[in-house]
Amino acid sequence: MKTAFITGANKGIGFETAKQLVQNGFYVYLGSRSWENGTKAVQQLKAENLTTVEAIQIDVTDDNSVKNARIEVGKKTDSIDVLINNAGINGGAPYTALEASKEQFLSAFNTNVFGVASVTQAFIDLLHKSPEPRIVNVSTSVGSLTLQSDPDWMGYDFAKYAVYGSSKAALNMFTVHLAYELRDTPFKVNAVCPGYTKTDFTGYNGGEVEEAGKRIIKYALLDKDGVTGKFISEETNPLTGDIPW
Repeated sequence: MKTAFITGANKGIGFETAKQLVQNGFYVYLGSRSWENGTKAVQQLKAENLTTVEAIQIDVTDDNSVKNARIEVGKKTDSIDVLINNAGINGGAPYTALEASKEQFLSAFNTNVFGVASVTQAFIDLLHKSPEPRIVNVSTSVGSLTLQSDPDWMGYDFAKYAVYGSSKAALNMFTVHLAYELRDTPFKVNAVCPGYTKTDFTGYNGGEVEEAGKRIIKYALLDKDGVTGKFISEETNPLTGDIPW
C-alpha cells in the first residue's frame, strides 16, 4: 500500500486531499498542528469507512515538532511515496506592501517557505526509499510574478496580497531548486495551485473543495512520465495547467 504524509490536513483542502488519497488506496499520515484537531479529522474519515489514516502532530514552524513527526512516521513505515506540503497561512491584514508589518512577513515565510523546506528535508530519506516519490508543494497563482504584473490577468485588481503572494513566490523558487536537485532521480516535484476554494481560508468563497483536492492528487499520482519542476494552476489554464512563474 502506498503512503502519503500531508501537512495541515485536519481541515479544508488538506483534509479533502487526505480523503481522496485514502479513496485511491493510500495509507495517509494526516499532519495537524493540533493533535486534537488531527484526531477529530481522522475520526471523521473513519466514520465514512475510510480507515487507512492516522494523525501525526506537526507544527511546521517548530523544528522539534518536525523532528518528532519524522520519528513517529518512521516508527510506522520504512518509506513514504508522497509528501504534500499543504500547511499555509496568509499572514493576516493589512495585506498591502506599504502597510503589512515585518512580523506578518516573518510569520508567513516561516510557515509557507521555511516550514516547507524543513519538512521536506526531514522526510526526504523516507521519500528516497520509494520507487516513485512525489512531492507536491501547494502554491497559488497569486504567487506568479508574471500574472501579478499583467493587467489582463483576471485577479490583477483584487488578488493583491503582498505578504501571502511574496511567500508563495518564494515557495515556487524553492520548488524549482528542489526539482533541479532531484532531476536525475525518480522524483516528481511540482508547485500546484488548487484554485480559489470554499474554505475558512477564503471565507468560504470560491470553487468546491472536491475539485481542489482532485487538482492536488493528480500530481501526487503522476506516473514515471509525469512532469516535474512545473507551476500548475488548472483554474488559470484548464488546457495544460502550466502557468508562468
